Amino acid sequence: MSGEPGGPEDRLRRFATIWSRAVFPVTATSLTRPEFEDQLLPLARRLYDALRARVFDATEARAIGAALMESHCTDPEALSRTLDCVDAYLVLYCGDPDASPKTQEALRTRCSRLQHAIAAGFAAALRERTLAEQEAIARAALTAQGVVAQALHSSEARFRAVFEGAAIGIGIADLDGNVLEVNGALLRMFGGSEHLVRGRNVSEWTHPDDAPQVWRLYDELVRGERDHYHVEKAFYRPDGTVLWTNLTVSLLRDADGNPQYQLALMEDTTERRLLNLRLRYEATHDALTGLPNRTLFFERLEKALAAGEGQRFGLCYLDLDGFKTINDSLGHAAGDRLLVEVADRLQACATAPGEMVARLGGDEFVALTTGPDTQRGVDELVGRIMNALVTPISVDGRDLTVRGSIGVVEGPVGERGPAEVLRSADITMYRAKSAGGNRFELADPEADARAITRHGLTTALPTALDRGEFFIEYQPLVHLGDGTVHGAEALVRWLHPQHGVLGPDRFIPLAERTGLIVPLGRWVLQEAVRQARAWQQRHDQKGPLRINVNLSPCQLTHPGLVSDTVDILEQAGLEPDALCLEVTESALIGADDDLLKPLRCLAEMGVDIALDDFGTGYSNLANLRRLPVRILKLDRSFTQSMQQCPADPVDLKIVEGIVSLAHSLDLAVTVEGVETGAQAEQLRILGCDTAQGWYYARPGPPERLHELALVDARG
Repeated sequence: MSGEPGGPEDRLRRFATIWSRAVFPVTATSLTRPEFEDQLLPLARRLYDALRARVFDATEARAIGAALMESHCTDPEALSRTLDCVDAYLVLYCGDPDASPKTQEALRTRCSRLQHAIAAGFAAALRERTLAEQEAIARAALTAQGVVAQALHSSEARFRAVFEGAAIGIGIADLDGNVLEVNGALLRMFGGSEHLVRGRNVSEWTHPDDAPQVWRLYDELVRGERDHYHVEKAFYRPDGTVLWTNLTVSLLRDADGNPQYQLALMEDTTERRLLNLRLRYEATHDALTGLPNRTLFFERLEKALAAGEGQRFGLCYLDLDGFKTINDSLGHAAGDRLLVEVADRLQACATAPGEMVARLGGDEFVALTTGPDTQRGVDELVGRIMNALVTPISVDGRDLTVRGSIGVVEGPVGERGPAEVLRSADITMYRAKSAGGNRFELADPEADARAITRHGLTTALPTALDRGEFFIEYQPLVHLGDGTVHGAEALVRWLHPQHGVLGPDRFIPLAERTGLIVPLGRWVLQEAVRQARAWQQRHDQKGPLRINVNLSPCQLTHPGLVSDTVDILEQAGLEPDALCLEVTESALIGADDDLLKPLRCLAEMGVDIALDDFGTGYSNLANLRRLPVRILKLDRSFTQSMQQCPADPVDLKIVEGIVSLAHSLDLAVTVEGVETGAQAEQLRILGCDTAQGWYYARPGPPERLHELALVDARG
């Protein structure tokens, strides 16, 4: 860093100077103030690096807090002054004065997190030091317990020196709880009045915030069932203020091991607790508006959703309409003042028990109401919010009209988690915004699902295609007459980065709803045709290995179906008769000539058309004559019973009839879902032409099909 005036090194030295002047008066050190400044300078440099680091490192900040303790800054006031100095001057002297407002805000946020970590490191170091001191005192006390039991013990002088000179509070009581001895540190904790402490009974020091186990542990100790316990406990001082302590109570036994006294060691943690509460507030509240932030809102929402049976919740998710325009035209300062005013108005709308308002970030706010009757309560809450936004807000002499879109979610607790509830509210809010804004919409599960689907496919599927996340597995089509591999069906898979391999049933229906099936289907056809051509070039058996590719209803209506297919075949050098396009029966029910025209064109070129899932669409069998199909793919529901022995005679008659009808119309029959040898033999006897299923092979890579074909060729 440059050492020139005004440069980073000079500004860092100025920060160290301010820091040393603030902390030096409360530091127990023999150094002079300039010497102490030189001692703080390396810590200031580490703070500079931590503030401007690419990734926030809480470990480094905690180490700085611990190093502060090692520099003899042991007084809690030294920590308080350090945090005030860091809060006021670190970004000013160690930040980037030329940075954008967004970067400056990020630096201020980083500074707040540094303060929290510094305090944690300081507290941990102080606690470690205190525990070490407590251990030393406890050892001395145990060594000197004969002094309590026998007043003339020879080590009383040493015990008294430790007892009176310790920095932590020490008290001794009998097994009935009567306080016998207290040291000066404990008296100062309770305000300095000895008569208000000595002679009292321990049982009088109850506090509403006592943990349930505090007095259970105490009873076990005085009964001799345990030798010590450690808890956090609050006490009332004589003036009514609260003293928070880390309390360790040990049992002192006589020479025969019998319980005789109890020894209490108290560390005053009041200031540390207040500091933690302040840091907690800063971490859970929005710096601009003072409202609870996303962190605190999620905590409250999670607690509300975990409430008992019979409780409900209502959530309003608000996004201001056109806020970006205000920021762009009037500047971010004006936008901030607008947000503060909106926050004040929203806060005034949620004052009833069980209601809260939070700012999630930007111009997004949420309001939450809980209780047994939120159906009516959330309606009233959203009404108050809409009315609060009616009156224009004056910013820099301009009256700005504020409008908002609100998504409302209401329901019983225990059915959904916080993330799911907030996602539903967010989706519903965008539905209100899409409908024109300045309105509210109620959440609807079906609308949520449609929105999630549209969003997921719009963003994920095109990216998946670009990144090559799709791949194709091939399932062999076997000739039932001689058992040879006739071809294969191409089945697309998605290797999702998070969810692993997804089958077509997970994403094809979604792609069909958004039209993204067209580019995906074209890619599948292109890859499958290219693979079929590769098989032909490697396979020397007579007749080509055929490839079956599925067509969705959306692809059937796409005007480029025929031209795309022709182009793909020509580019790969594959003859049309090596390609079979599978169309589901349901897609062709009631199809008119316009829909059938592309299929007829492809059939005339030599491409086979297969009617997939035949028997599930309740179509008129007479329609088969007008469809340009050459193959029927019999749905597996007709042949499942053939896995059992004997097969259902009714199913056998149905399959036999379909095969007879198909052959009379000069149609071949392919059967799906063949899983056993008996099933395959029965289908061969019935006259089916080809079959596919796990009995032959599961879908797999293209190399497996080539290997099966070579086996057939050698046979």
